[in-house]
Amino acid sequence: MYIKRYMTVNPCAAGPETTIARASELLTEHNCRHLPVVDEESRLLGMVTDRDLRSACPSVLAVSRLNPEQLKVAGMPLSRIMSRDIVSLTPLSTLDDALLLLDHKKVGALPVLSDSGRLEGIFSTRDLLQAYRQLFGLGERGSALISVHEDGRPRPLSRLVRALEEHDIHFSRISRRSNAVGSSADDSRAGAVIYVRVNTFNLHAVHQALAEAGFTMENQGA
Repeated sequence: MYIKRYMTVNPCAAGPETTIARASELLTEHNCRHLPVVDEESRLLGMVTDRDLRSACPSVLAVSRLNPEQLKVAGMPLSRIMSRDIVSLTPLSTLDDALLLLDHKKVGALPVLSDSGRLEGIFSTRDLLQAYRQLFGLGERGSALISVHEDGRPRPLSRLVRALEEHDIHFSRISRRSNAVGSSADDSRAGAVIYVRVNTFNLHAVHQALAEAGFTMENQGA
């Protein structure tokens, strides 16, 4: 779950003297929305987004339609508009680290830096979604997420895993969520909920195996 496995390596970058007009061209050419600004040794100096460029000079690519003042702005260096207060990740940051930072800072991407501050990659919300999709097996044939209410008996995870394995039901992920304060009476009727991603088209067999082990599926009645 390290960032280095999911980040975009060798991202498009620009220098501080790159013009706003050229930066817009780079974003279009590379189909990206975030442009790291680096020095000659690839050390990060700042970040510029497509929104920054649009705010500075709308339609900078349509040079023939720009008035003199807009032309002047389009020729300004990125050092004039780039964000310098930047949070970053390292290649050994985790997906959880990235999720928390992206959410807290309300940004769409984060630069990934080496210990010496050199740009090694960029990690975006799109990368995050793709990483979790891969980790949780979303979209795989026969993949389904089921939820099971705990029954109050000891060692629920061990018993659930054993029930699946005894019936030769393949699964890839299992997690347990305790009920939060304020949950409804229906949510708290059987304690915590266990989520399992199974890999089978025969969900009836899954339901039957877990019912035999004493578990109640969340989408079934009490």
